[in-house]
Amino acid sequence: MNKDLRIIYMGTPEFAVPALEILIENKWNVVAVVTAPDKPKGRGQKMIPSPVKQAALDFNIPVLQPTNLKSEAFLEELKSYQADIQVVVAFRMLPEVVWNMPPKGTFNLHASLLPNYRGAAPINWAIINGEKETGITTFFLKHEIDTGSVIFQEKEAILPEDNIGTLYERLMLKGSKLVLKTIEAISLGEVTPKPQDENLAKHHAPKIFKETCDIDWGKSAEEIHNLVRGLSPYPAAYTSIVGKNCKIFKTEVIQSDNKNLDSGDFESDGKTHLTFQTGAGSLKILELQLEGKKRMKIDDFLRGNKL
Repeated sequence: MNKDLRIIYMGTPEFAVPALEILIENKWNVVAVVTAPDKPKGRGQKMIPSPVKQAALDFNIPVLQPTNLKSEAFLEELKSYQADIQVVVAFRMLPEVVWNMPPKGTFNLHASLLPNYRGAAPINWAIINGEKETGITTFFLKHEIDTGSVIFQEKEAILPEDNIGTLYERLMLKGSKLVLKTIEAISLGEVTPKPQDENLAKHHAPKIFKETCDIDWGKSAEEIHNLVRGLSPYPAAYTSIVGKNCKIFKTEVIQSDNKNLDSGDFESDGKTHLTFQTGAGSLKILELQLEGKKRMKIDDFLRGNKL
């Protein structure tokens, strides 16, 4: 196995950190990291590095933070590292001049079983759509986003109690091991990439916007429950309660309807339960956060808020 292979690693958020760490811990030659520019955060608007930049600095790896991926200065600097291969995990869309640069190509880790759930938010949408299974894919980049030839795939069950937080954690760690497996196979010349089967591209995974998170009580209890799971803990599904926006983090489906209520109406005993009528079935709220307050279990919420 040729561990002198020169690797450039591209990624930004927390999801991309374990894959970088596992390459370094296994003595692979990561010569540079490309990540997003630092961003202002908090009240003081202090410039904060991305999680991937912080990890790279901890390992004394050079960091590139281009604002323009096509700029001559960046392309010259990237070329100077003479990478054999580039690894991309949760980064932005690359121009061909970048992904086509290394002789062994550029591969990406995607958190779904491609071609299903191509797009920016595959983990969210798999849960929102009530899937029982998802997975991870490594594939070589080409022109159209998330369409390149598949190197490896591994499946992961979606458990009934999963939300975006728990599934994200598992796929992040599983993905880091798949990145390592992929680098090892490429270095040994043991990869046979397969074109994606377009017949399997049943769902897309577009970016999550605020309107995605707004609960439509006309949908079934099961659909709303899956929306809540797919957005919890962040950015969180929301609705209006007593005229204020309220984030919903945890729910329980009740198959029966409350015949006295219309969709979107709720009933509560003021002590331990708050239940909304939906388009089909009822939904019991278990954890929520009223605008300007902290996240609470339902009994604590009802103690301080008379509905």
